[in-house]
Formats: sequence, structure tokens, C-alpha cells
Amino acid sequence: MKYLSLEITINMGILLYFVAIILYVPLTIVNTILVLSKYGFTFKTINNYFYETAVDIDRFGNRNFRTLWNATLQKNGYRFGNINETISSALGKNKINNTLTTAGKVLCFILDTLDENHCIKSIQND
Repeated sequence: MKYLSLEITINMGILLYFVAIILYVPLTIVNTILVLSKYGFTFKTINNYFYETAVDIDRFGNRNFRTLWNATLQKNGYRFGNINETISSALGKNKINNTLTTAGKVLCFILDTLDENHCIKSIQND
């Protein structure tokens, strides 16, 4: 019976993962329409909505892809993975500590090109 319970738990995790992925886009579209209809179809509303969503996705990515980021973006430095922190914040901390890998330096360069000094400005102190 123990094995059956583990199998159901694993299958449920996989099932819920795919349900979440499938529902994300249509629910985002519906929610965006509702937010805009409630707060107004202005550039500021649209920009704020997408900015907040981008930060949430960034924090999720920092946590969920921490193994990848720690293996590729830093070497013996500040660890990625804090759900309350963005990838850019962790990059900035590693930039200051001079512990970025070549891939980390390239990513910081791209982000800093889009937004001057982005990685350093993004640092969050917990």
C-alpha cells in the first residue's frame, strides 16, 4: 500500500504541473481583461500590470531554476533560489562579489544594456 500512495502522489504532482501550465495563458488573458476593465485601459495600468507579473515570474524563476542558475551563473558566490528575490538581485550580489561566471557576466551585460546598472540597482537586502 505504501508504494501505491507514493505513485499517486507522484502522478498527482505531474498532473497538477501540466494543468497549471495549460491554464496559465488563458487565465492570464481573462485576468488581464478584468484588470484593465476595472482600473482603466491606460498605458500606466497595462505597464504596471505587466511589470508586477514580470517580477513575480522572475522570483519564481529564481527559485524554480536555482539548480541551473547556481551551476551556470555564479561560482562559489551568492546562491540563487530565494523565492522573495529576483534573478537580477542575485546576479547583482554576485557581480559585486566578483563571483559571476562568463554566462553570468553576459546576462548582466544584457540586462545592464537594457536598463543602466540593472543588476546592481535590483539588489534586495533581506
